Formats: sequence, C-alpha cells, structure tokens
Amino acid sequence: MTTFNGILLDKTETGFSARVSAIEESRLPADGDVTVAIEYSTINYKDGLAIANKSPVVRKWPMVAGIDGAGIVDVSTNAQWKPGDKVILNGHGVGESHWGCLAQKAKLKGDWLVPLPAELSTLQAMAIGTAGYTAMLAVISLAKHGVTPGQGEILVTGASGGVGSIAITLLAARGYNIVASTGRLNETEYLKSLGATSVMDRNELSAPGKPLQKERWAGVVDSVGSHTLANAIAQCKYNATVAACGLAQGMDLSTSVAAFILRGVTLAGIDSVYASKPRRLEAWKCLVQELDRAKLDQITSVVKLSEAIAQAPAILAGQVRGRMVVDVNA
Repeated sequence: MTTFNGILLDKTETGFSARVSAIEESRLPADGDVTVAIEYSTINYKDGLAIANKSPVVRKWPMVAGIDGAGIVDVSTNAQWKPGDKVILNGHGVGESHWGCLAQKAKLKGDWLVPLPAELSTLQAMAIGTAGYTAMLAVISLAKHGVTPGQGEILVTGASGGVGSIAITLLAARGYNIVASTGRLNETEYLKSLGATSVMDRNELSAPGKPLQKERWAGVVDSVGSHTLANAIAQCKYNATVAACGLAQGMDLSTSVAAFILRGVTLAGIDSVYASKPRRLEAWKCLVQELDRAKLDQITSVVKLSEAIAQAPAILAGQVRGRMVVDVNA
C-alpha cells in the first residue's frame, strides 16, 4: 500500500494528538478530484490553532492539517487540470473540514485551485501563502475604497507576523506612509526595512478605549481584532477604511457607531477562505507584480515537516517573524 507523510490530527476518547504519520493514499478524501504532490506548505495562525488544539478549527476527525499548499498535479479527473500542472491552494476549508496540505499528498477539488504564476516557485508561493494573499486582498480593498497615499498614515497591526509583514511591504511599494504596531519593539529595524515609516507599541491600542478618539489613520490593515481593532476604528480620519482580516487578540469587537456615522469610516471585512476565483486571481496577479522578492526572502524561514508541530505554540504566541514555510518532503 502506497503511503505519504503528513501531520495527522485526531481527537478520541483518550484525548487529542498531533503527529507526523505515514498515511495510506487510499484514505485521501473521496470527494476530491485532483491529487496534488505537495512540495511546500506553511504554518499560518489558523494552522497553529489546529495543531495546538487551541480553538475548534477542525470540524472533522481525523484531519490532515494545512490550509495552504503548492505543488504539482499528479492525477486529475477535473477538466481544468492535468498532470504536471503547478497549482496553489489557499483556504476553502482545507485543514478544517477537508484534509489539508501539511503532507506530501493532497486530494482537492479542482475548483479550489489556482495556477501557480510562472514568475513564482512553489516555495515562493508558500512564502506568500494565505497570509500574503490575505494582505493583498486588504491592500486592494483600501485602494478600491479610495484610500490614497496622500491621505495620511496607514496603520498595520500585528506587524511582525505574516499578514503584517507582507502588508507593510505591499503598502510601501504603493507609496503609503505606514505605522507598524507590534508587541516586539526589538523588531523595529526589521519592520522599517520592509517599508514601515515608524513603529508603535501594540499596548497603545490593546486596552479598552473611547469609541471616538483623535483622528489619525487614513486606513488600517488589522489582523488582531478585539480592543486593537476598536481603537483603530476610533482613531480613523474622515472617510478612512479599515480592512479587518484577523483575530489574534480576540473575536470580540466592543465599539459604537460613532466613527461610522460621524466620520464615514468603512469597516471592510477580508475573507480569504472562500473568496471567489476572480478575486483570488486578481490578488495573485498583483502579488507577482508588486511584491519585492528580496523582501519576501527576508521574511521567510523554512522548516521540515517533522519540525512543524513544534512551531505551533510560537506562532500563537506571536514569536515567529514573518512567514514560515514547510518543506513537506524534507
């Protein structure tokens, strides 16, 4: 029986387990129509939650972890794809309700896949991953809501993480003046090297605050949620847009309608999991055109599949800089 290695999560009467296992190919999901030989995956915040069993991310057991994957089509019964095609998978409930890509093989639905841009390697695609693709969706949202570089400062929260690091790089390439909010001020030079103009301590935003505060931000990319998002909204300038895409501090949002009706602030939700294919293709096209590859290399580290599980607590604690790629075949 042919097997492949993957991170298998399971929950039984005896408890939860996360381990690298040899998995029989016959166990791959029957509802997938494209089998992909995965070359690289990633560890995102959601992967960290699943691997550490810190949140009800996983909906079916057992589950192969991994919401991202890039590799080569091995077998396909989907007319869109043929063996040898290079593809990317982000989201669509993979690693939650459908077996994921922190494994050497994944059987996926062809409608979920997008082609790997010719300009990118599979490693670079996963260095971008869901975090970078989400950051691009957020930057596109700011622009579509009319936020221009001349209107003032853009706040990026969770700046040292994957979404934040890539958002700073993308915003800087478009000429925005960026203030990076982080809990790790020792990363100040790193954040400035990506394009941040200045850096602020996240504690300035992380406690409950007034619903309407002094105007500062022309736009916000927030991956933190909770009090941080509420304070960012309260500090927005007239007609600002806040792109909300994460919940590292929490899912709660205690605020009022004041900023929305008195300053015309827009709160734009960024969904990367079930975004339409046209939106995905637009994001990847912009990433190819705008993302500085040298800066992408700067924010990327690579670990082996056997090392990935140990990284989950660090991801959740905000101790990982930038993006962590997993070489599933190492």
